[in-house]
Amino acid sequence: MKKLWTNTVPGRDAMADSIFHYYQELPKYLRGYHKCSREEVHQLAALIYRVKFEEDKSHFQNVPKILKDLVPQDQIRLLSPDDWKRSIVTLYNKHSGKTREDAKLSFLKVVYKWPTFGSAFFEVKQTTDPNYPETLLIAINKHGVSLIDLKSKEILTTHPFTKISNWSSGNTYFHITIGNLVRGSKLLCETSLGYKMDDLLTSYISQMLTTMTKQRASRGSSK
Repeated sequence: MKKLWTNTVPGRDAMADSIFHYYQELPKYLRGYHKCSREEVHQLAALIYRVKFEEDKSHFQNVPKILKDLVPQDQIRLLSPDDWKRSIVTLYNKHSGKTREDAKLSFLKVVYKWPTFGSAFFEVKQTTDPNYPETLLIAINKHGVSLIDLKSKEILTTHPFTKISNWSSGNTYFHITIGNLVRGSKLLCETSLGYKMDDLLTSYISQMLTTMTKQRASRGSSK
């Protein structure tokens, strides 16, 4: 499992894309955590089918039964199973000759364009800020901590790591302070995964500080 996705660019390391990146990004995509266009959903469904079955078309008839493995869960009801099948078969045929590895890379290149690529996602409850919904999706990635509307998938705000002054966690909560401790804003989240959020935030911030220290050192030595 890749933990920090700071320098991940699809195509740079074919082995990592095939073994780690694709299989880590796929479940998050199928849970419906990313905001994506309808065209992208159709395109990705055909690519996922190709990764599963490569050139084997005998599974086309089963597409309506395996939609949950091809389409984000919140999008499946937008079309009838037969319409999904038609769309997937048409787009699959357009990609003829693509290997399983080609399809994995094409999938990653689409997901890479989204601001939520490489995120760890957490569904939490919050009651501290009336401006946000009670149930939130929090994404932690190289951009910082993003608060996302679980229904629309819109990013409500992103707090860069440089603005996060304090955070703590327990068995049932995750607490974060944005800005300075006196006048900053606080967000208290109910979650059983607070320790994971805490660990991830700590790791990203320590990596950021290490990078900043190295940059300062290299600037100093070049003077």
